[in-house]
Amino acid sequence: MSPKILAELAPTGVLRAGINLSNFLLVSSRTPDGGPAGVAPDMARAVADRLGVPIRYVPYPRPGELADAAGTGAWDIGLIGAEPQRAEKIAFSPSYAEIQATYLVPPGSPITTQAEADQPGIRIAVAERAAYDLWLARNIRNATLMRAPSLDASFTLFMEQGLEALAGLRPKLISEAVKLPGARILDGSFMTVQQAIGTARANEAGAAFLRDFVEEAKISGLVARLIAKHEVQGLSVAPSA
Repeated sequence: MSPKILAELAPTGVLRAGINLSNFLLVSSRTPDGGPAGVAPDMARAVADRLGVPIRYVPYPRPGELADAAGTGAWDIGLIGAEPQRAEKIAFSPSYAEIQATYLVPPGSPITTQAEADQPGIRIAVAERAAYDLWLARNIRNATLMRAPSLDASFTLFMEQGLEALAGLRPKLISEAVKLPGARILDGSFMTVQQAIGTARANEAGAAFLRDFVEEAKISGLVARLIAKHEVQGLSVAPSA
């Protein structure tokens, strides 16, 4: 292993991996001592194993907080959705997994397509600073985004204020629809969240290592095996870059 890569990705001798706890597909359970368990923690551990160093998880309750800590020395790699806004401070690998984002609409809603959700007078509940919120902020032209601090809070906002749509990850919306008989989840997706591994932009050698590692992890079947191991529904292996 190149000393430069180790110096960039494990400067303390330990790989500190920033983990977004709010993504229930990637952090699907907890270890006996309360640590994160799932596809993302296992991917981070695989990186540490390749580097030949121990791992320490640095958990964040929301993705925006993980992104805010980029370049501060709080973490060495961060497992998070790759978005242009985040890429200003984070050098992302190609995505290793992807998740469809779509809309839930209430019973009797006239909205039937993704495009119809972006109309004047439509209010869309969304978890602030999620990868799909960042996408909506760039692409929604006519509807109004109503932000809540978490996934669960966005559903509460949607219900309590009688909003016209709820944006979210398809697997989460499927579970929310059960609570609202007659609600519908729109076909297709307005975007696909690309889950990647990032490091500070200054870490050029480390970023190149992560790019190669992720591509190999997809080709070798590692990502698919981790998804199967944790029995995650709604998470797909991303295509090769």
